[in-house]
Parts: sequence; C-alpha cells; structure tokens
Amino acid sequence: MQPSVLAKSLQLCFWSMAFSLGALSLSQAAVFNPQTAVLDNGMEVVVIPNHRAPIVQHMVWYRVGSADEGPDEKGVAHFLEHLMFKGTKKLAPGEFSNIVALNGGEENAFTSQDFTAYYQTVAKDRLEIMMANEADRMVNLRLSDDVVLPEREVVREERRGRIDNRPSSQLSEVMQASFYLAHPYRYPIIGWDADIQGLTTEKALRFYRKWYAPNNAILVVAGDVTLEDVLPLARKYYGPVEPRALPERKRAVEPEQLAARRVTLESERVSVPNLSIRYHAPGYRVAEGNDAYALQVLDQVIGTGPNSLLYQRLVLDGDRVAQVGSGYAADSYDGTHFSFYVAPKTGVDIEEAERLLRNEVGRILEEGVPAEAVEQAKKQLQSASVFARDSLTLAPGIFGRALTTGSSVEAVENWPETIRAVTVDDVNRVLRRFVRDEASVTGVLLPKTARNEGS
Repeated sequence: MQPSVLAKSLQLCFWSMAFSLGALSLSQAAVFNPQTAVLDNGMEVVVIPNHRAPIVQHMVWYRVGSADEGPDEKGVAHFLEHLMFKGTKKLAPGEFSNIVALNGGEENAFTSQDFTAYYQTVAKDRLEIMMANEADRMVNLRLSDDVVLPEREVVREERRGRIDNRPSSQLSEVMQASFYLAHPYRYPIIGWDADIQGLTTEKALRFYRKWYAPNNAILVVAGDVTLEDVLPLARKYYGPVEPRALPERKRAVEPEQLAARRVTLESERVSVPNLSIRYHAPGYRVAEGNDAYALQVLDQVIGTGPNSLLYQRLVLDGDRVAQVGSGYAADSYDGTHFSFYVAPKTGVDIEEAERLLRNEVGRILEEGVPAEAVEQAKKQLQSASVFARDSLTLAPGIFGRALTTGSSVEAVENWPETIRAVTVDDVNRVLRRFVRDEASVTGVLLPKTARNEGS
C-alpha cells in the first residue's frame, strides 16, 4: 500500500526507481561533494566519488518526459525508451544489453513526466564500454517497422499488466486526469491504449531527433572514480556528438482549481477499501521562497512513519484506522501535489475512515503543527542522509532528477542548511495555504459488492 519511512523519504517517482532530495540532510552543508564539468557540446557531467566498492553507476539523463509530448505524440517518450534498446549502426537490437550482461552488469531505463534516464551498473574497469555504447545510441539509433511495431505490442501489454489489471493504478490514473484539466501531467506517462496504438516509427524518430542531444543531457557517474577518471572518457565518447537546437519546454498553464473533485472506482480485485486526497502544491522550481522545503517538513511531521501526528492519533490512539499517512515529492518541473491516504480496519466503513482523517486534518489546521514536532521531523530527515551517502544508486538519481527539473548541484548540496532554516511558522503557513478542500481531488477505491454488480 504505502512505502516504509525510509523509502517514502526517498519518494518513488517512477515504477521501479526512487529518488528524492527529501532524503538528504546533514549537519553540514556538503552532502555528496560532487565534481562537475561541462563538455564543449553542452553536456553536463556530474561525478560522485564513492570508493566503498570497485563499481560504478553510469547514467545519462535527458531533459524530456511525457509532459513534453505534442498532441499526436502521447506515450512516445516512454515508447522511445523501449526503442533505445533496438540497435544502432554498429550494434544489433539487444546487443548493448547483451554486452552489459556479459560484463557482469545491470541496466535499465525509466521515463517520467519530466525526464528520461538510462543506466548501467558495472565494475569500474567496464565504464568505458558502457560510455561508448551509450554515446553511440544518443545519435546513431536505427529503427524500422520490423522492430518498432512488435515493441508497440509489448508496451500495450505493459499497460495491461501495470495499469489495466491493477485497480489502484487505474484509480490513480483517473485521479491524475481529474487533478489537471489543462496541464499535460494529466496524461498517463505510458499513454492511453489508443495513444499507444497510434505510435509509429516516424513519430519515435521525430521525437528522438528533437530531444536526444548532448546539450539536453546530463552524464552522472557515481562510484569508485573521480572527475579526473571520467572526464577524458566523456570527452572521447560524448564530446564528438554535435549539439542541436532544442525546442522550448512550453507547457499549458493549469487554471486555479475552484471546486473539490471526487472519483470512485469499484473492483472485484479490491479486498480492502482505501481513500486518498491530493491537494495542489508547488515543487522546487515553481515554489515561492522556502515553501517546497516547508512542505517536506510538513510531510514528515504529519504523515510519515509511526511518530507522525496522523499515525499517532488515528492508529495508535484509535481503533478504526489501519493505515494513514501523507506524501509529497518536490522534484517536479511544474506543479505537484501534497496528499493524504487512509485505509480502515476490517469491518469499518471507508466513510468513517474518511471522516476521521478529515476531522484530524481539520484539527491540525486549526491548532497548527507543534514546534517540537517540527524539530523532531527535521532530525528524522537529517538521519536519512546516512543512507543517501552510503548508497551507490541514490546519489546519481538525486542529481539527475534535480538537474532535469530545473534545480542545481548547489541546491542539492545546500539542502541540509535550507531544511534546517524551516520554522514552525513556515510549516503551518504552507499547511494552511495548500491543504484546501477546493483545490483537492479525492479518490476512493472500493470492493465491488454483489449489490454494486447488479446495479
């Protein structure tokens, strides 16, 4: 249902990969001590030394996601991610993946609304092989209907498995479409099935040539290397790739929401009902002042883990609620949401669980968040930095997300100082500013009963 405290602090943003600046907090400003450079063609390079083991993670991030698609391109960003494994001038379809496997490595890729990323984790002496092949497919992708059309069916099957057969995913998709009326975040990353069926080789190549360029990419390497090791290889393989003129990331502006919205989904696959409420909120790039950081602290105070206000009052001190919490991810290029979720105990109606949740949130809105709870939350966030520093895979994801959504290396490194400066007044200000019924969408997931089936 909901992630653990640590996983939630790191915020899962796409299906299989999780990163968040919210995981970072230290007593001093520096977190990862990254080393940076920019190639002559505009490609940014970030190296995060981590000498705990002789391995590296090599990542290339592109500043393009599903929200950058045109009207006739829905689903193409994710589709192109699949097609990037289908071969180049020098590599046959699937050959890059075979090379990774033969060298004892792991690889994957993922697409969000704001970015697309590709990575390999290998022994450090295999980094050059990965870099050579990743640079090759940045510019030399070769596609034909023979490989594109069968992969289109693979994506349709992926949609059926991940969304159409999962009621929680179906509800989330409908909530997203209700949450945004104009902004492209309303569309599924994978696309609707009709969108996927309309994807073609020509559309994929057009999108590729428009967005996949070194001056729209960030190379992030973490592990047992330094910039002195990485930069000559980056210049050798990525340096010769010519930059391109890039389109503007211009997206529709979402109008102010003036009335609460509600969606309900019933399914025979649901055994336990649950409910979530999403409120419009800003991310780092568009937030005023320190609002995004105050919202991160609010999330920790009000709904993250067993020490949170909602869990203490509704689960530990009550007997009607099984799960309750909140969520917020600040690293979004445009707006995002602050959310609450609740699930009742067996035999308790979802209506009662919703009433208890709304009453408790209303009480906190009226009374405010206690100062001691804010200080405790900041310490909890601070302790998560130990895991962020030790992990090989977290750091490149954090920097990749930051740099593709309008933030900076400096913002990542200065996060501890910024979060430390958040006050109880800041937290209560953002609570009352953004947790407003008229700017919310409520989603209810219910078991399908015999009465409902017959209606």
